[in-house]
Amino acid sequence: MSKGKYYITTAIAYTSGKPHIGNSYEIVLADSIARFKRKDGYDVFFQTGTDEHGQKIELKAQDAGVTPKEFVDNVAGTIKDLWNLMDTSYDKFIRTTDDYHEKQVQKIFKKLYNQGDIYKSSYEGLYCTPCESFWTESQLVDGKCPDCGREVKPAKEEAYFFKMSKYADRLIEHINTHPEFIQPVSRKNEMMNNFLLPGLQDLCVSRTSFKWGIPVDFDDKHVVYVWLDALTNYITGIGYECDGESSDQYKKLWPADLHLIGKDIIRFHTIYWPIFLMALGEPLPKQVFGHPWLLQGDGKMSKSKGNVIYADDLVDFFGVDAVRYFVLHEMPFDNDGTISWELLVERINSDLANTLGNLVNRTISMSNKYFEGVVADKGVSEAVDEDLKTVVTGTYAKVAAKMEDLRVADALTEIFALFKRCNKYIDETEPWVLAKDEAKKDRLATVLYNLVDSIVTGASLIEPFMPKTAEKIVSQLNTSIRSFEETQTAGGYPSGNKVTDKPEILFARLDAKEVVEKAEAMFAERKAAEGADAAAEAKVEETVIDIEAKEEISYDDFMKMQFQVGEIIACEEVPKSKKLLCSQVKIGSQVKQIVSGIKQHYSPEEMVGKKVMVLVNLKPAKLAGVMSEGMLLCAEDAEGNLALMVPEKEMPAGAEIC
Repeated sequence: MSKGKYYITTAIAYTSGKPHIGNSYEIVLADSIARFKRKDGYDVFFQTGTDEHGQKIELKAQDAGVTPKEFVDNVAGTIKDLWNLMDTSYDKFIRTTDDYHEKQVQKIFKKLYNQGDIYKSSYEGLYCTPCESFWTESQLVDGKCPDCGREVKPAKEEAYFFKMSKYADRLIEHINTHPEFIQPVSRKNEMMNNFLLPGLQDLCVSRTSFKWGIPVDFDDKHVVYVWLDALTNYITGIGYECDGESSDQYKKLWPADLHLIGKDIIRFHTIYWPIFLMALGEPLPKQVFGHPWLLQGDGKMSKSKGNVIYADDLVDFFGVDAVRYFVLHEMPFDNDGTISWELLVERINSDLANTLGNLVNRTISMSNKYFEGVVADKGVSEAVDEDLKTVVTGTYAKVAAKMEDLRVADALTEIFALFKRCNKYIDETEPWVLAKDEAKKDRLATVLYNLVDSIVTGASLIEPFMPKTAEKIVSQLNTSIRSFEETQTAGGYPSGNKVTDKPEILFARLDAKEVVEKAEAMFAERKAAEGADAAAEAKVEETVIDIEAKEEISYDDFMKMQFQVGEIIACEEVPKSKKLLCSQVKIGSQVKQIVSGIKQHYSPEEMVGKKVMVLVNLKPAKLAGVMSEGMLLCAEDAEGNLALMVPEKEMPAGAEIC
């Protein structure tokens, strides 16, 4: 009997480029939850997809010499291929360029406009052209743009706005009366204290400065801005109809049981999205979980270095289930996780090759050696058997409790505790000693039966996380995957069954040095290929830029400025700004916080690990409410594109620039 419906979604991936392993982590996490819920008796619907509109994509398409639709078709195909490669069991892959989605977004926009939640007005103030942002006089820093430090000019742009404050009190009440709504709790506190309680500003929901978006059908100068378009995928994808004739599927599945998203977009899913739903008269999702990030361990993953790790890279090296295990096991509940080639090898060798793979292999080998593969329960039991069975049959309850709280890494730890208990059982019973005594042959048979029976239970529990591995294990044991109910009882393996006579190595041990060398060779080849492509596309004539000369300074003036090499060890978006990134920069033995208006040019993930040039002794100042203690040096071309200034050769953090 079904335990009821369970509708789970991921954030839809932005089609500006191929997602790296940190982005791919989310789909694997969602898949493990979806698979677990299905196996646990729920009627699961799992939706994912792609977010395909916006100015960034319009510009990338122009650079690539293709239409925006051609560009997103290509990237969406790449993303879908990656999700399929990772063995994810999604039920629906939605694209925001799908006709039915676009039509519903237009209807939603018009409905909200007609009922007075959306109104037409304009941005008016001091405009920064490169940042495409309006500012008030009080927001400027030294009379210039607080994001990039450039000149601003009086300007005005027409736009539609959503009245966020109209629903703020209702949302605050909902969050206070539904403690499970935002998880982890730290994310809830951040939303309440930083955004809701200080007061919400009305939200711009249309743009006129680019065309690649869903047109506002009653005002075709405007396109619907990203969040009203993207967020509504969670309802349009299951048959929401704004006119009131929603599908039976929508009526069955909504509200969503879980929106699984990255912590960087928690604000949009716990403030904007609930308010949009309130305005539409629809129920709110039951829970939004903002998972942490998976970061490069050595702090050097960046496209500029050519060493960004993609899911298919890792699959080529380690196989799908090894990668699934790693990303699920290494991600804490509410802190960022770490990935490195060395750590991957360590986990595969210790957990997968040794704890699991070796257990299965030697159990099958002993069954073949002592009983020609026949596994029979002879009923010769000892106290140690009961302890093993207690651990094995009690594992499901522990795993289910962890999964209920979305503590997937902890659930995996519980399953591997079962496998470790089996290995300990081998050490306790010493089958090789029992085999020397003919009188203890039935005891030996019972021991091997208990091992095989326990391994089948472990494989059945690990199936949602490592589906192919689970199938390989039970296939070698000549049986099938058990239901969760069956895992709670010992003795389910058919006595007298015969295991395979040729056990397969599930996970081979790896040499970390060889893996790292292979990875470095891959990155070098990739970077060389990208360099060749860039050279082929480069203009024959060198481009030069002349800028207006500034007032001369003396040598003494210059010597007042202190420039050093800094290493960016952490970076995140500034919540109240569209253009600012906040970096933690290691300079010698100290760390400075530096805010820079470069979010249009670099993602936080790209920033981490970069060695940069820093003006260290700039007077601290607040930008968008965040203290900045220095300046990162950048070059700018005629189109306003920025590039961080980096040392030509490897230099230590803190090295003086003179």
